Amino acid sequence: MRQTFTFGLERVRELREHVESRAKEELAASLHQRVKGAALLAAASDALAAAAAAGSPHEGARITAGDLLAHERWVQALRRGHEDAALSLDRFDAEVDARRAALGDASREREILERLKERQAAEHRAQLARREGAELDEIALTMHQRQAGGR
Repeated sequence: MRQTFTFGLERVRELREHVESRAKEELAASLHQRVKGAALLAAASDALAAAAAAGSPHEGARITAGDLLAHERWVQALRRGHEDAALSLDRFDAEVDARRAALGDASREREILERLKERQAAEHRAQLARREGAELDEIALTMHQRQAGGR
């Protein structure tokens, strides 16, 4: 008479497992956004460096005040874009950190239930083994008594 083990909190464990999976997906999405943000920052840095290089006139070149003013505005716009990209990257970093912490919490909660399930399954197996041992002892005792009584 073998009884199968049933974990009473299996639905909760499944829910925690789902929450952990969702946290993994959210972390992956945040990491993807961060990579895109880093690429935007790198592009903004490159554009700013190119603008700085383009701003120094060649020897003997004539530049009008309007050209200088337009170039300066362009460089300022690129700087603002670079600053915006840097701020976005900082926000993405913070989001990744938050998602990583949420994943850690979700993993710990699931692991707690996994350990509880394993412990209860082990207790169940031990209890079954004790019951089976007691039944075998009872059978052996009954057989011994029959053999002793039949002499």
